[in-house]
Parts: sequence; structure tokens; C-alpha cells
Amino acid sequence: MTCIRFSFLVYKATNAPGLKNETRARPKPFMIRINDHYRKLQASYLFSDIAKRVNAHTSDNPDKRVIRMGIGDVTEPLPAVCREAFKAAVDEMGDRATFRGYGPEQGYPFLREAIAEHAYTARGCDIRPDEIFVSDGSKCDSANIQEIFSSQCRVAIPDPVYPVYLDTNVMAGRTGAFADGRYAGVVYLDCTPENRYVPALPEEDVDIIYLCFPNNPTGAVATRDDLKRWVDHARANNALILFDAAYEAFVQDPAIPRSIYEIEGARECAVEFRSFSKNAGFTGVRCAYTVVPGELKGVDAKGTEVPLHALWNRRHTTKFNGVAYPVQRAAAAVFSDEGKRETTRLIGHYMKNARLLREALTSWGFDCVGGDNAPYIWIQVGGSSWDFFDRLLNEAAVVCTPGAGFGTCGEGHVRLSAFNSRENVEEAIERMRPVFGR
Repeated sequence: MTCIRFSFLVYKATNAPGLKNETRARPKPFMIRINDHYRKLQASYLFSDIAKRVNAHTSDNPDKRVIRMGIGDVTEPLPAVCREAFKAAVDEMGDRATFRGYGPEQGYPFLREAIAEHAYTARGCDIRPDEIFVSDGSKCDSANIQEIFSSQCRVAIPDPVYPVYLDTNVMAGRTGAFADGRYAGVVYLDCTPENRYVPALPEEDVDIIYLCFPNNPTGAVATRDDLKRWVDHARANNALILFDAAYEAFVQDPAIPRSIYEIEGARECAVEFRSFSKNAGFTGVRCAYTVVPGELKGVDAKGTEVPLHALWNRRHTTKFNGVAYPVQRAAAAVFSDEGKRETTRLIGHYMKNARLLREALTSWGFDCVGGDNAPYIWIQVGGSSWDFFDRLLNEAAVVCTPGAGFGTCGEGHVRLSAFNSRENVEEAIERMRPVFGR
């Protein structure tokens, strides 16, 4: 690692006006001071550990093709209507009359208006275009939003959890040291088979609550009554819900809410994150959005109310130059009639993969959640999740994700992703059958 070093040398001043010839000492050399909170982060990231084990297996077994069903990356091509919109926008950039330079950091009006109309108004949610901020990923937004809150805010985070929620709060200094699998200062919301992987309300006072439904990693969903309890709790206790709905498009049950704004009062207590990554295959293209309603307020050190919308707008415009124009045109095409048909087919493909995996696993005696309203299957394996990972890799050459990497409550579970080709899913099931078939 390269460190920036500043050296202060002993020098001799001679013939300087008003000074005698003398030697003066400057402070001794030092290196730049780091953010010590980064040192509390665990040494390796979950998916880098997985990659190391898979690479070692591949090196030892070069003739055995590995089927990767761990990371939630899409495999199917972008919808044709999105590709055509992308190409047309690139052609616009080649003509001086239609060329565009910097666009609005919050997103072009054509995309924000389409999102408001089709993603919210159509479902009875009162969300205005100017409350929508287009970005390059919901991962980025869910990580960055914590910057606008005091380091003294106390956070409640589910366990198991998408690591970004936890790690970014560690980086910001809202936690103590890591011990026995958890950070001091965090209120953990246990998600277990007993509560359907939908956590109970916190018994302690908290300021910020992270929720994700359909959940990553468990694939669990929250009912309308579940979300109403959370919204009522947040409003009664002046807490803010950060609601990650990146997988909302995969909900198949019409009774399951796809937005927290379907719940009365949520505009007063919730921010929502959404993405085009999984429903339209934009993981390599990058486009998402965050909704910050005008009603949301915080207070400064003097107790003065401050709109969170204004703070997020300032942060967004200061640190972000906006999503590329062709990408936004491609995203807007998702909301066209043809775009809706194509993304429905895409989602249907992944959800059939999920159904095939869940049916096979349950037929072999495993208890699972997910796979019905989410593209992930969360499997109870009983013992060590890393041992199960190694067994699946070594005996079937199939990669899953160990639940222990998502938190203490993830131990005893693994996650399988339905983001894959049909051929790979069917082959993975046949490879696993002799290993786990009962």
C-alpha cells in the first residue's frame, strides 16, 4: 500500500532579512491520519471469501465447470426496447443539435415523471417527480444516505442483513468495536424462522431503521400489517425508516405491498430505494432511484427542523453528476407498454428458476423461504453454513452464499440465487440431487 508521507527537514536559514544565521527544527516526519472507523470493519468481504474458495476449487478441478448461484447478478440480456432506446440516445449524442452535456443531477424530467406515474401513482402512492432522485445504484444510495444524519444517531439493522447497511454505519462511526459477531452500539433486529424472517419492533429507542422487502438475503416478504406496524412505530417514536425495495418487481402475491408508501403515514417517516438492476437487467448499465418525500424532517444541533429532501438534494448535487443520458432513456423505456411486457417476461424467467429450485429443495426435506415472491431461496441447513458451502462446491460444483456472511442469525442457512440461465438451474438441480436428494 502506498502511503502519502510528508517530511519536514531541518534547514539552515542564511541571509534571510531580519534573521540571524541559525538552524531551526521543524516537526518530525508523519503519515496522513486515516479514518480509524475503517479499522473496525472485518478483514474480508463476504463475496471475496467466496471467490477465493471458488478459485481454489477451479484450480484443483479445471475440468469441472462451476455453476455460480451465489451472487445476485443477472444473466439475461437487456430488454430489446431498452437497447433500442439506448442506441437512439447514443445517436442523439452524435448530433450537435441533440447533443447533451451535463444533465440535471436529480435525473431528467422524462424519467422522474415516468417513475412517479408508473411505479407509484399507478399503485395509489402519492409521490411527486421532484421527490425522486435518479442515481447509479440503490447500493450507492443506501450507503450514501447515512451521510446526512448525525454520527450520534442510533441505528437498527436486521440480522441477517445486506452488508452495505451495516458497514457504512461502521465507517461513519456509529458503532463500537466488533465482538462475538456483532458491533457494539447497533440495535440488531433478529430475523429467524420463528418470526418468518420479519423482525419484531425494537425495544430500545432508535433513530434510523433499515428494512428490506422482499428481503435480501432471505427472500422473505412483509405483509401489509407488518409494514403498518413499522410505520406506526416510526411515527410514534420519531424514527426514520430506510426501506430498500430493490426487489419489489418480483412480488407475485397481489396482497403483498411493493412500496412502503402503500401504507398510510409512510410519507412522514420513510425513504425508499429502488433499482432497475434486477427487474430490467441493469446491473452492468447502472440506474436506480431514491424517493425522499417532502414531509420528512430532521433537526439540527439547535433543534431547528430541516427538510431531509433539501439535505439529500444538496448531498446528491454536490457529490454526483447524474446518470448518463442514454442510460436514463433506456430506463424510461421500461415503463412503455413493450417495456412492461419484456420486463414481465424477464422476471417470469427468474421466478420460474426460483420455483424449480425451491421445489427441488423442499422435496429433499429442506425448509426454505423465498422463491415465491423473491428471486432468492433461503435454506435452513442446520449446521455450519460454510461447511455446507464447501460440500456443495466440492461435491456438486455449485456455488451458494453462506448465511453466516450476512450476520449471526444467518448461520445455519445458505442462499441460492435464481439469477441464471434455465439450463444452469436445471443442471445444478441434477448435480445436487445425488448429494442432497432424500
